Amino acid sequence: MRWNGVNDERWRRAGGAVLRVIAVWAVSTLTMLALAGILPDFRLQAEDGDTITRTAFTAAWGAGAFGLLSALVWPVLVRALLIVPALVLGALVFFLNGSLLLIALWLIPDGRGDANPETAVVVAAVMSAVASAASTALAVRDDDAYRRRLSRLADRRRRRSGTPRSADGGRGGPPGIVFVQLDGVGHHVLEQAAADGLMPTVAGLLADGAGHRLTPWTTDWSSQTGSSQLGILHGSNFDVPAFRWFEKETGTVMVSSRPASALELQRRAIARTHDGGLLTVDGASRGNLFSGGAGQLALVLSMAARRGKGRRSRAGYFAYFSDPANAVRTALSFVAEVGREICQSVRARVRKESPRVKRGGLYPFIRAFATVVERDVVVAAVIGDMFAGRTAVYADLVAYDEVAHHSGPHSRDAEKVLTRLDRSLGLILKIADHTPRDYRIVLLSDHGQSPGETFAGQYGLTLKDLVRAGCGLPVPRRAQRTRSASEARDAVRIALHRPVAGEQEAEHPAAKPSDPVVLASGNLGLLSFPDIEGRATREQIDQRYPALLGTLAAHPGIGFLLVRSRRHGSVVLARGGAEIPLAELTDGEGPMAVFGPGAADAVRRTDGFPHVADVMVNSMYDPGTGGVHAFEEQIGSHGGLGGEQSRPFLLWPRTLTDPLDALAADTPREAAGTRPAGSPPAGPVGAEAVHRVLARWLRELSGPQVPLRQEGFTGAMRADVPFPGGPADAGVPVRRADAEVPVHRADAQDSGDAVPGPRG
Repeated sequence: MRWNGVNDERWRRAGGAVLRVIAVWAVSTLTMLALAGILPDFRLQAEDGDTITRTAFTAAWGAGAFGLLSALVWPVLVRALLIVPALVLGALVFFLNGSLLLIALWLIPDGRGDANPETAVVVAAVMSAVASAASTALAVRDDDAYRRRLSRLADRRRRRSGTPRSADGGRGGPPGIVFVQLDGVGHHVLEQAAADGLMPTVAGLLADGAGHRLTPWTTDWSSQTGSSQLGILHGSNFDVPAFRWFEKETGTVMVSSRPASALELQRRAIARTHDGGLLTVDGASRGNLFSGGAGQLALVLSMAARRGKGRRSRAGYFAYFSDPANAVRTALSFVAEVGREICQSVRARVRKESPRVKRGGLYPFIRAFATVVERDVVVAAVIGDMFAGRTAVYADLVAYDEVAHHSGPHSRDAEKVLTRLDRSLGLILKIADHTPRDYRIVLLSDHGQSPGETFAGQYGLTLKDLVRAGCGLPVPRRAQRTRSASEARDAVRIALHRPVAGEQEAEHPAAKPSDPVVLASGNLGLLSFPDIEGRATREQIDQRYPALLGTLAAHPGIGFLLVRSRRHGSVVLARGGAEIPLAELTDGEGPMAVFGPGAADAVRRTDGFPHVADVMVNSMYDPGTGGVHAFEEQIGSHGGLGGEQSRPFLLWPRTLTDPLDALAADTPREAAGTRPAGSPPAGPVGAEAVHRVLARWLRELSGPQVPLRQEGFTGAMRADVPFPGGPADAGVPVRRADAEVPVHRADAQDSGDAVPGPRG
């Protein structure tokens, strides 16, 4: 059966190749016919004319002969002319291409094809361009052809950099490491997708003897990319209570997906840790909210507003689309994805699927941007980094997260996105065989997603409406939509130089200074009173709005509240009049009973943040269905406690130290503190713990982490060199060793070659 399956696959690939050749031949034939009708000195007929059928046959003969000559003779000619200076060879290309066309016309029977030399050059150039575009479009999903192209590019880069391969194909120097973040993919979702055959690449990594292990890890209370990725890349997510929050001292709303906010959060993290980040040594940051201290940046949100070469968020797009083949491939996939989303949305409406949110307007294009454009650009950048031999690469693929928000984390739409992401992962793993150094591939996620009807859809009013009602303020008759947090949506706005969502609310968070500011981060809500200096106490809130806290705590859609009391310190309020001092809060009891191990500690940690909201509101969680109620327009959400959103995954090579062992070895006292008494969570607890694990793995592979100079210097160097996006920019001192250390780097600077992008 295995033999038959292998042969069936070979026949399928062979058949596909034959069909592509026939299709390109047909397109070339039509192009030749069109040019014969347009150009006066190009003829495909006898002197006295021919029938349409005869003319078409002549065009097909000429197109086929030109294609064969281009495939067979052109490589020989180029190899023979390698000694010719590049400038002269560039001019000869047109002459040689036109000569091949004249030979093809001469091969047409009965002398029906004819063109003068100047016209032949034009016809050959147009036909080559059309055939190349058609071949590229048809090979969008041809992995073998794409890998051959990557291999040729790798060989060119290796020869240019002078990096030799050993006789047995091994690479010199310490291995590099590539971290690929599958945004929003929870541990359970990944396991199930691998078991169901949706992600064969991941399933192969998890197979017995394949060399990888999988474990969940537990997020902080704020289970969203801004908090998790800041902690993972920069080692600290202190004072990040949510995706967006209000800061009273400045009167502004911080939004994790705003470039200015992301840059400020990065600066604060560097100032707190006195370290530039995970990627300070020959690192690359691709598609992330934060730089991680990397010198090579593409589509990094925190650097979107920075000036200077290499600092612009859109630079990655220009580098990717400079290759016309990338543009054709991605444009076709983009159009297909827009059509796919429209069809899926219509199908959901026709079937009256529930829960369901609106998916019209610009959303199909935003989804296509996240699932096609950003994916292709980021994967191509990672491929380029691996070809360049960089030490550490961290890339974020946001496709699943975007689709799961609007279609649901367990929907068919989201499953199809997982399959396409798996193909991108397979490509990264396969091209590692052609890179100038060995690589260890680590997959991880920043959070999961929990399903459920929105709060407004379930109860007919938003959290803001409920707060205003509890305060005795006017409430709109119709529930207004709450702005949805979406990194992909904001990335599109940045790419188009449009204001990012949240900028207006940052300037005008409340209609009146006395009105409460209500913000949403998935199923986590934040309530602040701008005119009360510092953190408002329960007593102050009760005096001003006696019914507010009771209204919120008693609502069936709310799990618990966190508020500070002047008499008892911070307390947790819940239904039934529950009031538990934070010091006495435990997992498995009272309001925390359904939220799982580590929930109480997560709430306690957030309570110590300077910018924790006056009232923190976590939605209800149903352990039977795994559902929560998002305070935004999302049927798959994350941001608070409850269900799969708090259980992302970490998939790592067995050759690296087990995460818990790494934590115990590096920080025994802290590691013990990350494993609460009772029933401890499996795997690391908190994004900062994940940072320590990844940093440990980097040290295991490459030795002590020392930032590189940016002028392409290779060899020993001082350890106190500033680097972009790091402590020098933040204006804080950084701990570095004074010793000189050897640095392995195959290609210190980008070569400038356009890297082929992934297939759709």
